[in-house]
Amino acid sequence: IQPGDEIIVTEMEHHSNIVPWHFLRERYGAVLKWAPIKDDGALDMAAYVDLLGPRTRMVAVTHMSNVLGTINPVAEITRLAHAAGAQVLIDGCQGAVHATPDVQAIGCDFYVITGHKLFAPTGIGALYGKAEALETLPPYQGGGEMIETVAQDQIRYAKPPHRFEAGTPPILEAIGLGVALDWLAQYDRAAVQAHEHALYQHALDRLQGQNWLRILGQAEGKGALLTFAVEGAHAHDVAQIMDRYGVAVRAGTHCAEPLAKRLGVTSSTRASFALYNTLEDTDAFVDALIKARNFFV
Repeated sequence: IQPGDEIIVTEMEHHSNIVPWHFLRERYGAVLKWAPIKDDGALDMAAYVDLLGPRTRMVAVTHMSNVLGTINPVAEITRLAHAAGAQVLIDGCQGAVHATPDVQAIGCDFYVITGHKLFAPTGIGALYGKAEALETLPPYQGGGEMIETVAQDQIRYAKPPHRFEAGTPPILEAIGLGVALDWLAQYDRAAVQAHEHALYQHALDRLQGQNWLRILGQAEGKGALLTFAVEGAHAHDVAQIMDRYGVAVRAGTHCAEPLAKRLGVTSSTRASFALYNTLEDTDAFVDALIKARNFFV
């Protein structure tokens, strides 16, 4: 990365796909370009195309927004970026569990997942990279196992992926990730997505007409995340009251402060539907939300 080189991110990114690029801005003079979203939470593809240029080096985009549930057209995003001579990194932390990632079909250079979103332990994840892309990357940690030879006057690094895995690995976490992936592989992904969407739609149907509720993110084809703001109540208070009724939701800015600013909210509450949730769980969620709102009336 040279001064003036450009990195494109979107307004819907998690901080994990923003902060590292700010490091490059601070250290090397890279320029961050922001692809905007539409009011329904969909990525503005026309604006994205306009941002691509001869200085674009990387396009970093989420497969599925952790706030809006928007599933981005990552294959098309990748095709356009490659046509402009840029590489593509996809944040697949949500997409890996709620969508059906196929890195060969997408064509991306890098795809990132995290373990705990896949029901694995924390502190573990994975980076997929094309072989030719990984070969160009220098190691970022030093230690055992990431070298071929070490001498007093020179060092030869191991080939990927060992080059990037210094020292003793997180053995237990890696075993846990493998078990979680094997467990998920038992299920038909399309059936899981249909189940999650049915629960999401049931919640929407029950909440229809509640004028005190603002749903954040309603892009076509979105995943089963229901993020909302309750009029006259802070998200943390809503979550705390719902917890009293045995319903766990996430509250805050969801590590996506630029998106919160774009949406004009200081906080929001998120319910994430998963393959293990039931219709009864969904009804309990809606009932708890209505009770929480009534607490503030």
